[in-house]
Amino acid sequence: MDSQTHTFQQTWTSKRAAKELERTVLLLKRGIWLYFILLIFEGALRKWFLPALATPLLIVRDPIALALLAIAYHKGLFPRNGLMVAFIITGIISFFLTLLVGHGNLFVAIYGIRILIIHVPFMFLIGKVFRQQDVVEIGKAMLWIAIPMTVLVALQFYSPQSAWVNRGIGGDMEGAGFSGALGYARPPGTFSFTTGTTLFYSMLTPFILYFWLQKDKAPPLLILVAASIGLLAAIPLSISRGLLFQIALSFVFTTFIIAKRPALIKSLIAGLVSFALLLIALSNLSFFQTATEVFMTRFERANEAEGGLEGVLIDRFLGGMYSAVFGDRGIPLWGFGLGMGTNAGAMLLSGRITFLISEGEWGRVIGEMGFLLGMTIIVSRIVTATQIGLKSYYSLASNNILPWLLFSFAALNLLQGQWAQPTSLGFAIVAGGLTMAALKNKTIKNKITNER
Repeated sequence: MDSQTHTFQQTWTSKRAAKELERTVLLLKRGIWLYFILLIFEGALRKWFLPALATPLLIVRDPIALALLAIAYHKGLFPRNGLMVAFIITGIISFFLTLLVGHGNLFVAIYGIRILIIHVPFMFLIGKVFRQQDVVEIGKAMLWIAIPMTVLVALQFYSPQSAWVNRGIGGDMEGAGFSGALGYARPPGTFSFTTGTTLFYSMLTPFILYFWLQKDKAPPLLILVAASIGLLAAIPLSISRGLLFQIALSFVFTTFIIAKRPALIKSLIAGLVSFALLLIALSNLSFFQTATEVFMTRFERANEAEGGLEGVLIDRFLGGMYSAVFGDRGIPLWGFGLGMGTNAGAMLLSGRITFLISEGEWGRVIGEMGFLLGMTIIVSRIVTATQIGLKSYYSLASNNILPWLLFSFAALNLLQGQWAQPTSLGFAIVAGGLTMAALKNKTIKNKITNER
């Protein structure tokens, strides 16, 4: 074989491999989009369109994530890092201990381990396959979705629980709303529970801030304004203190951006003025005034019940971290078993939805896995959040503000988000993956080649 023929074959093989890589990456990206879309609309399927399949639809994203991980592994694109290995190995050890010395229920154990061996690796896969432009497209999609979502939330807020828009899981006629104030219930939007509404608008906030600061990458101004109105309206309509806190946190993160990039101060001022004008316009509308009154009433009552702002911050947002680690609740060395702290696991084990272990996330993890393995997972979550946070902050020096803004939402969800609840888990995984992907603004081919 002469040298020209050999060179031709090498070139042809290289081009063929590149095309195969592009096809695989495209397939993985489409799968990630499907996971994201189902995260937003799986509740709608369970409540309104496929109520008979409400139970299996609870984990509809699991087989998608598993299939994408299998494809990535087969094509050599599976993410590899020490943190992911720690999650997987710890989960496997706890799985076998669950069957040997824990509750012993195989199905509950499988439901529990899927968080650590499917969804956590899927988060790292998002970070590897997606690039920043893909993250921006997700953000644009969220802005478009926010407009009809806010209309739906408003309809749910003002409609009785017997109305079709408020129908519960499996077509439950008692409604999906949750206790609010003054006779109004917290609306769930397209989600199974009201937590989804809070998480959706919380993740929307960094994207809205990003597009106001980077208008060259934003969708049409009309969409940005409409989504911003939707976000402001959602604060009282959701009757969620958590949403208000998360929005405030994202604005605090924005001040760090201005400190690093003073040139953006004009864009920030323009955005704040726009938000102020929109808020003034909304405050003159009766529907917004009513929702604001309901929100403030619940805020005041909840603060009084929880001991004021200090109680809210310690009990609600720190998630009982201290008591989970240092409290003595008679937990066995290897825990009660994976999945026992989830609602689905509680239903299978006790016949009713209740907190068999702990309502707080850290308490659930340690209660299920015991102190040693539980702390391994908690430390892994802390290290994951810390690494992503530091990289996001350092990226500000290279004029990349998107990761830092997204981290304002991802941080708490990675640290102590309630991964036992499928919607909360989904938002934590997507937020973490998108933040990692936003750090990488290279072409997909170069990015993957460099990571290898």
